[in-house]
Amino acid sequence: MILVDTHVVVWLAFGQGQLPGKARAAIDDARKNGDGLAISDITLLELATLASKGRIHLDISLESFLQEVEARFVVLPISGRAATALVEGLRLLTADRQILRSKVLRTIW
Repeated sequence: MILVDTHVVVWLAFGQGQLPGKARAAIDDARKNGDGLAISDITLLELATLASKGRIHLDISLESFLQEVEARFVVLPISGRAATALVEGLRLLTADRQILRSKVLRTIW
């Protein structure tokens, strides 16, 4: 299973940004192998905040959007993306340069 950071969820949902080939391959492999993709529960709050601030524009209600996200990802109940990855022993799919440079956890990008 791969833990997906909030900005990656946004890019997957709205086609914003460009996922590098390594990230796309990791997503495809996780789906093919049945490993799945996970998000931290804080991601749902972050998505709601982005919508309320107009940073993402939804064609459906916020509730429907969040239900769709929950249907496509395993939602892990630990807050904080890096903490979730560490506790669950997961690789984190992120473009966050600070996290990538830290080398504290396994990342994909």
